[in-house]
Amino acid sequence: MWLIALLGCDFSGAADPTATNTVVFEVPDGSTAGGIGPSLVADGLVDDETAWKMWLKQSGEGGCLKAGRFKLNASMSKPELMEVMCGVPLADEVPYTVVEGWRMRDIDADLSAKGWIEAGEYLAAAKDPSKFQVPIEVAGLSNLEGMLSPETYMVPEHDFTVDAFIQRQLDLFGQNFDTSKVGERSAYDVLIVASMLEREEPTPEQRPVVAGIIWKRLDNGWQLGIDATSHYHLEDWNDRKGLLAALKDPNDRFNTRMRKGLPPTPIGSPSVASLEAAMAPVKSDYWYYLHDKNGVLRPARNAAQHEANRAKYNVY
Repeated sequence: MWLIALLGCDFSGAADPTATNTVVFEVPDGSTAGGIGPSLVADGLVDDETAWKMWLKQSGEGGCLKAGRFKLNASMSKPELMEVMCGVPLADEVPYTVVEGWRMRDIDADLSAKGWIEAGEYLAAAKDPSKFQVPIEVAGLSNLEGMLSPETYMVPEHDFTVDAFIQRQLDLFGQNFDTSKVGERSAYDVLIVASMLEREEPTPEQRPVVAGIIWKRLDNGWQLGIDATSHYHLEDWNDRKGLLAALKDPNDRFNTRMRKGLPPTPIGSPSVASLEAAMAPVKSDYWYYLHDKNGVLRPARNAAQHEANRAKYNVY
């Protein structure tokens, strides 16, 4: 008799009629309408598994259930939930590539161009490290530049969330950066050097040689003279006019021609190869280097040899 009485009740109501948060709910392949009850309860979409099953029994619904991901809300009634899960699922995840060397601003521009975020949204989040679990400790860290790992990620095209994506990048950075190898250097200094290597040396195999030159100049109090650092604040990395102005600005903390030491932050996201090179520099007699028109590294042992290379390869 109690079952008959229960069947006379209305179990179709919403779990929370005032709810506003959307949940992306996944129906696995082979699922039944009754079988997803515990997951619906766990996500707060229905208030009770028994009530869900009783509604299914009352209504005879559920046979149209589809596998896939669906946007649901606890304010939906059970018929509304089922209607959505019988409809067209959300598109599957799509690949998204963060290019090696990209800055925070470059990632922001690319994501906004795709229409996944509002312009500036990613950049604002990356400038607030307190929101995230950061893999390395850096006193006074002002932004996440350099730690936003370049990689091809699978992301939900229609439900892209900036904070979740940044945390994924940070987690991958933590996996890729073996800080036990930094030796006496600080992990952040190594990261800054790796970011410069990414922009300075196109051939990964040559990066340990360039790393050795950079560290040697730093350790001996020389200016690094790395033009890539003066590109950092340019909206367009290839803005030649802007670069020439930056190279003449003694107040620019990223001007390594006029200022000694490292720039205050990384200048982009380095690859694993650049991180490894920064941690394992090759010692050599070289103090200078340049690249010829084909991008081939031309190192030099002294200023005279460097100037001769400039003339020989027409690099000024």
